[in-house]
Amino acid sequence: MLKFWKKKPAETPPGQPAAPAADEAQAEGFAHDTDAASLDQGTSALDEALAEAPPHPEAPAEDEAFEQVAIAEAAGPAKRSWRERLSGSAFARGLSSLFVRHPKLDDDLLDELETTLITADVGIEASTSLVEDLRKRMHKREFADASALLTALRQALIALLKPVEQPLDVAGHKPFVVLTVGINGVGKTTTIGKLARRYRDEGRQVMLAAGDTFRAAAVEQLKTWGARNNVPVISQGQDADAASVIFDALQAARSRSAEVLIADTAGRLHTQGGLMDELGKIARVMKKIDTEAPHEVLMVIDGTTGQNAVSQVRQFRQIVGVTGLVVTKLDGTAKGGVVFALAREFGLPIRYVGLGETATDLRVFDAEAYVDGLLPASLGQG
Repeated sequence: MLKFWKKKPAETPPGQPAAPAADEAQAEGFAHDTDAASLDQGTSALDEALAEAPPHPEAPAEDEAFEQVAIAEAAGPAKRSWRERLSGSAFARGLSSLFVRHPKLDDDLLDELETTLITADVGIEASTSLVEDLRKRMHKREFADASALLTALRQALIALLKPVEQPLDVAGHKPFVVLTVGINGVGKTTTIGKLARRYRDEGRQVMLAAGDTFRAAAVEQLKTWGARNNVPVISQGQDADAASVIFDALQAARSRSAEVLIADTAGRLHTQGGLMDELGKIARVMKKIDTEAPHEVLMVIDGTTGQNAVSQVRQFRQIVGVTGLVVTKLDGTAKGGVVFALAREFGLPIRYVGLGETATDLRVFDAEAYVDGLLPASLGQG
């Protein structure tokens, strides 16, 4: 499989339009693929910042198959509803069957509700707190039937997520620098491509920095996204110094008046201290140009990893100061409850959620739509 990636890193998938011609890129004032080494820039500040750099450790391979499928299907026209995307999750299926099996309002229903929440990755503390509050209200006879309990559960889940429903505003700085982080396989590079598409469709001038220089296909993959979205990509190739690439990209974005710069980084395992140190160095290097950069540290989380996502966020937050989350792969096999666990544990803004593989399936997080997609529309229905 690795041989395939090396031979065909940027092949145009069947049925998709070819990458825009170079003259179209020039019409936008940028080249799609810019070699950072060719930029006419001073390097004294960079040399000073990179002097502390440790040798690059090897990074494990990322789940490239998932991300390449997303590239191939990014132009899909259908935009399915939140309920259509989330109804297959373990959370949604568990709750639907629960109320079918226990139509009567009693302690047994609440006990099994707690089990359902825990197994759906909501977390023990959050699940226990939610259920005990519902139990007290039930004993006070606040609920006439199980349907009333379902309504109360909906309100409680929305209340848990509302504080983290904070869309990302990229209008405060120029360029607004988004540093994306996350371990291998979470769909980080694909998320960057979808964000570039979103901002481009909003009429913003976007640049990408190919800072994932460890993974064989990462740079070419980002170039494919750049070509498809008519967005320039600053790169130096595999095994280049990631901080150097992003430093050059920020200088280029400033000189060319780009509005948004989105920087990719290697898929770093939270257990590998050397890679985490490298991530911290990238942030410090950017501050040589802009003391407030990065303006957003966006961590991409795989919704199928469950409670492991909590430990990942904890580690990344300590090193690089995560300011927002993107939770991907919430369709299909994801249990769906980890979003609640993250909200309760950290209170970090959830900027976007990935509900599918097409570009339009990267949605701005909506607490009510998310909860309604997980809960049955009514008792006895999925």
